[in-house]
Amino acid sequence: MADDEFDPLDERAMELLEAFIDRHGFLSWLNLEVVEVDSGRVVLTVPYDDKLVNPGSPVGSIHGGIAATLIDTASGFALRSTFDDPSTGSLATTDLNVTYLRPATADLRVEAEVLRTGGTMGYTDTIVSSVAPDGEEKTVATGRTSFRLFPDR
Repeated sequence: MADDEFDPLDERAMELLEAFIDRHGFLSWLNLEVVEVDSGRVVLTVPYDDKLVNPGSPVGSIHGGIAATLIDTASGFALRSTFDDPSTGSLATTDLNVTYLRPATADLRVEAEVLRTGGTMGYTDTIVSSVAPDGEEKTVATGRTSFRLFPDR
C-alpha cells in the first residue's frame, strides 16, 4: 500500500484502542496516545509529567513501572491487532520481561511488534525510547512478552 493510501482496518483498530484507553482509568490518567497501528505493530506515547517522576530523582526520571506498563500495554494492543476482529476476544500476559538501559527524562514512545502468534500464544518485542538530555532519542528500556490468546471470546 502506498503511503498516501488509507487502510480502514488500521483506522478502525486505532479507534478501538483509543476508546479502550478512554474507558481505562489508569491508561487514561497516563495520557496514553495511540500513534500508529498496523497488523502486528503498535506505537504509543506518554507525555512527560511530574506525576510520573521517581520521588527525589535528581534528574527527574520517570518511574520504571511506567515503561513496564507501556511494554505490557503496547504488546497486548499489537497482539490484539492480529485478531480477525480486534474488538472481540481477550488476552492475558503470561510473561513480561523488562530491561532498563537508562533513565527516561522526557516523553516516552513505545513500539511493540509481534514476533509470533499461534493458536493460543503470542510473543512480542518492544522498545521504549525517550529524548535524552543531549537531545538525541535513545532507547530507555526493552521488553519481551508472552500472552495467552483468546481471540474468539
